[in-house]
Amino acid sequence: MVDVTTDGGVAVVTLNRPQARNALDSATIADLTAALRALDADDRVDAVILTGADPAFCAGLDLKELSTTGGILGGGRAESEAARRGGPIPSLEVPLIGAINGAAITGGLEIALNCDFLVASERALFGDTHTRVGVQPGWGGAVLLAEAVGVRRAREMSFTGNFVDADEALRIGLVNHVVAHAELLPFCVKLATDIGGVDRAAMRRLRRTYGEIADAVAAGGWEAEAAAARGWQGRNFDPEEIERRRAAIRERGREQAQPS
Repeated sequence: MVDVTTDGGVAVVTLNRPQARNALDSATIADLTAALRALDADDRVDAVILTGADPAFCAGLDLKELSTTGGILGGGRAESEAARRGGPIPSLEVPLIGAINGAAITGGLEIALNCDFLVASERALFGDTHTRVGVQPGWGGAVLLAEAVGVRRAREMSFTGNFVDADEALRIGLVNHVVAHAELLPFCVKLATDIGGVDRAAMRRLRRTYGEIADAVAAGGWEAEAAAARGWQGRNFDPEEIERRRAAIRERGREQAQPS
């Protein structure tokens, strides 16, 4: 389920499956894509904020559905333009700010990475657990994580599945700001309002320029990731094993989220 609110030129899109830590099932993926496309087509919207209903931002793909069918791995998307645009995140003209209010894990991390930039609550937690689930990234994780934090740090996060808290995410450049939890949305709304105060045509042209440069640098990376995901899903997808790993991943995340 996805909720959308607008106030002036600022729209807030909220992933609203808190009982499932906002995990992405097929219906939520479809709703998110449709909501973002509708806002992108609305001339009254200057910027969009993407967040989750507490306590999580997004726990990634719904492993319960994934373990049953594997269908939401999106094999068909991998050879389409949609896959090169971040899975559920379509190609947008409007700027997209990620307001990371809690855990952003695996597919949830990939969705966050597809935002233009990120602001984290003090409660935010980031993790790439594809290797712990037993799947491959398909929404740009292998491309965008290295772009954000550098290839060596990205490899460490991906190979270990270890979690990064908000302060560490700020230190390594994964997020732009860390704010008190209660201030997360007001802070992001202020940034979105600032975006609304610039020349729209100039800003959107510059946004496209950033995208064109990124595509020129990383187009081959997107294609390689998509091919690897398709191949892995076809040969190595094991629903029973994925289901078995769900509890262990959740427990490990809780342990790593505890202060030392």
